[in-house]
Amino acid sequence: MGKILAINSGSSTLKIQVFKMPQEKSIANFLFDPINRDHCDVTLKMENKEQVFRLQRGFNYEEAIAHAIKLLLQNNILASVEEISGVGHRIVAGGEYFTRSVPITPAVFKKIEELSELAPLHNPANLKGISAIKKLLPQVQQVAVFDTAFHAEMPKKNFLYALPYAYYKKYKIRKYGAHGTSHRYVAMQAAKMLHKPLSELKLITLHLGSGASIAAIKNGKSIDTSMGFSPVSGLMMSSRAGDIDFSALAYLIHKGVISNVDSCLELLNRDSGLLGVSQLSSDLRQIEESAVHNPQAKLAIEMFVKKICDYLGAYWIELGGADALVFTGGIGEKDAKMRARIAAKLKPLQIFSNVQANQAASEREADFTGPSSNARLLVIPTNEELMIARDVFKITSRLSQRI
Repeated sequence: MGKILAINSGSSTLKIQVFKMPQEKSIANFLFDPINRDHCDVTLKMENKEQVFRLQRGFNYEEAIAHAIKLLLQNNILASVEEISGVGHRIVAGGEYFTRSVPITPAVFKKIEELSELAPLHNPANLKGISAIKKLLPQVQQVAVFDTAFHAEMPKKNFLYALPYAYYKKYKIRKYGAHGTSHRYVAMQAAKMLHKPLSELKLITLHLGSGASIAAIKNGKSIDTSMGFSPVSGLMMSSRAGDIDFSALAYLIHKGVISNVDSCLELLNRDSGLLGVSQLSSDLRQIEESAVHNPQAKLAIEMFVKKICDYLGAYWIELGGADALVFTGGIGEKDAKMRARIAAKLKPLQIFSNVQANQAASEREADFTGPSSNARLLVIPTNEELMIARDVFKITSRLSQRI
């Protein structure tokens, strides 16, 4: 019927994927890295080939998208821009206002802008992608797909902090979560693998990558998640601290180690996590290579696993058990050693893995459940771009029926 662009306008990169819908077939994939610099590597992946252009010039968001459209036309992926029936944008923070994907209107654009204080690095970049499409393809319907929307129906007891309630009422201080598009996608795929309706399942989904979060999903709804008001809380991550007692930070401020709140956030976001503890790298692959002879690397891995298992145990109790645990994200999909470390800690819950199946599972849907396990152990590669395309197709189809 048409071709849909799924756009992820990041603070340092721009990703674009082109889908043929309703077949859900990915026909082109772009990466512009970095964006808004004096140079840019442009990677275009198509069905049977990959092209990499190392350019000694930079692109802003509008220039990058225009260049992507030019390459799509040159490679006959698009016969004309009229084939583009919709464009979806990943938006990091939707606050309490956006609880589902919505068509982008001037009012929606303004509201996303207002919510930028919840994601100061991401929402402004997302808006630049929207503005670029508006200028380049003014007749094409755009759709906003929010990372936080999947977690919007969490019960109040799970999303509130034990702060004065007035701060929630006035400033909306609460847990919002993140990675919602990923958690939603893998939950839907898990239902297919288990041959059961999602509305009847209890799942714990683990999005483990540079950023990492866990979600407790009951009957298709997220009822709890590890990330909080911002993506810095919850699990230990590549360079983010995860949960920490704020008094420790206040102590460092009083000691003059940290100068102000902005420096504190920089520490928590950029200098902590695996990087901070290992004193080596934010890349788990490098840490794992060094763990045999480097005690700090070994400690970083042990702490990473412990925090994951803390949340797994809590969500297992909260859900009253689970039908499946789902591993996704760069680490969850590719790192069999990390999956094995986590699975080994689950034996008290009578959850068992199949060692050989776990080793064989890499970047593909797989079941590595062991005999007599209380829950299935699944690997499901995430596909946030496809989830965006599905939402765009659904919304644009509905809007076209009204005309």
